[in-house]
Parts: sequence; C-alpha cells; structure tokens
Amino acid sequence: MRYIRKIISPELAGKTIHALLRSELHCSESLIKKLKRRSGAILLNEEPVRSVRNIAVSGDILAADVDDEEPIPDRMVCGVPILYEDEDLLVIHKPAGMAVHPAGMTAYAGTVAEAVCAYLGGRALHCVNRLDRGTSGVMAIAKSGYAHERMRCLLHTAACKREYRAIALGTVWPPAGLIDLPIARERESAIRRCIDATGFPSRTRYEVLATGAGFSLLRIVPETGRTHQIRVHMAAIGHPLVGDWLYGIEDPEFISRPALHSYKISLTSPVSQVQLEITAPIPEDMTALIQRMR
Repeated sequence: MRYIRKIISPELAGKTIHALLRSELHCSESLIKKLKRRSGAILLNEEPVRSVRNIAVSGDILAADVDDEEPIPDRMVCGVPILYEDEDLLVIHKPAGMAVHPAGMTAYAGTVAEAVCAYLGGRALHCVNRLDRGTSGVMAIAKSGYAHERMRCLLHTAACKREYRAIALGTVWPPAGLIDLPIARERESAIRRCIDATGFPSRTRYEVLATGAGFSLLRIVPETGRTHQIRVHMAAIGHPLVGDWLYGIEDPEFISRPALHSYKISLTSPVSQVQLEITAPIPEDMTALIQRMR
C-alpha cells in the first residue's frame, strides 16, 4: 500500500471528497473509479469512505492508496543497473542495444520491460522517459499508475529536465542554438521520422562541448519528446549523429549505434517532492570516440 494524505485546511472545508481527491491528491478520474471499487482505498480520518460525495470539514485527514492494485511478491534481481530507487520511482542505466519493450526480433532478446517487471514482481512497466534501442543512459520508471500520471504532467517542465550527450559528424555551427522544426512520421516508412510543416512542434537545444577529428561532442536538452527527435533534428541541420544508420551513415569502425547517451535527469519525485539529479556515466563506445577527438 502507498497512502498519500492531506490535512483539510479551513480554506478547503466544504468541498466534496471527490473534489479534494482531484485537486489536492492529484488523482485522475480513472484512478478515483478504481479506488472506489477497493475496500479501504479511500480513508477519511482513517475510516473507509462510503461515498466520495461526502463533505470534508476543517481538520479532517483524507488519504488514498495510490499504489497499484496487485501486491509485489518476492523480487528478482534487476537485469539492468539501478541508479536510484524510492517508493515511487526506479531510475536505471539502460544499456545500448536493449529495447524497452518486446517487439519482433527483440521479443526474446532481453528487454527493459522484462528486467524491470521481474524486479518489481511482475508489475506493469510505467516508463517516464523512453529511449531508442540504440540509446544508452538514464531512464526513469514509475512504480505505479499514479506516480506515472504525476510524472507525465511534469515532463518538459522545470520539474523534470533531461540532458543528453551526443557525438555528431562535422563541426557544428553555431556552437549553441535551438533547433525548432516540426517532426512527423515519414509516409512511406514504419519507423522513420522527418521534418514536415504539418508535424508536431519539436524543439531541441544544443551546445558544442568539444570538436576534433571531424566530430562534435554535444550537450543536448530536448524541450519536447518526439520519437527520434534528437537524431532527426541533428540530421536536419547537416550534422547527423555518428553511427546513425537511419538518418546518417552507418560506420561500425567508429561506433555500432547512434552516438547518443541519456546523461542526466533532474526531477522532483512525484509524491515525496524530493529534488533529484541523477547521472549515468558515458559508456565506453562513446568515450573511445571522444578520445579520438583529442
């Protein structure tokens, strides 16, 4: 169980329990419906609530069990490195080459979903930020639907920022800037994205950290979260990522995947409100490329 509680202030007195669940405990309508079906999932002064239409008074303590319905049995060892964990969040270091979900050829190759679900005793996977199969680094996972919904609302705000390291072909100029180009699905491809005026607004900030040997090491902060956004945007300005077979040139001599690493996530844990800044070290294949630049 994961109860969150709110003491009803004089300003909130007179509101229904339903209204308080929505505004103060940030429960979605679908979650409230689930809570109503579970005995003891909504409490007022530690007593089960019979109707969410009831009125709260000043000093009442409203509580809701926002944990997922199924209990967690004995956990297995997680198949990916864990960078941080609390009651609501699990932050892992995803290896390059590991898909997030089973699909096609990856179904039996080992995925983030398999590793994390085993660790959490079979619970569903609630990804806060998703990474392409070839991208390594920090990936946040919510432990419940409630925590996931709270984090979804925080993505791309000051309460949740992501930072990447990337290595692009050529000397990127200007040395810092904002790429503001809409992205859409390419009509004749199941996976490719493209720049298209009818696409979704997409913004990527970048800063050149170093150049050399025909490469640029970049600090990248996406302001939106479109599929393949960083890869598409860098290719659009003439500097595809090294090793990006889909939007640039595949060259295993340098690296066997797109040179993109989810380096850092800064966020507020959705229930505890603890401020977190979590980093994942740059992996060896990208480090070797950086050494070539010196």
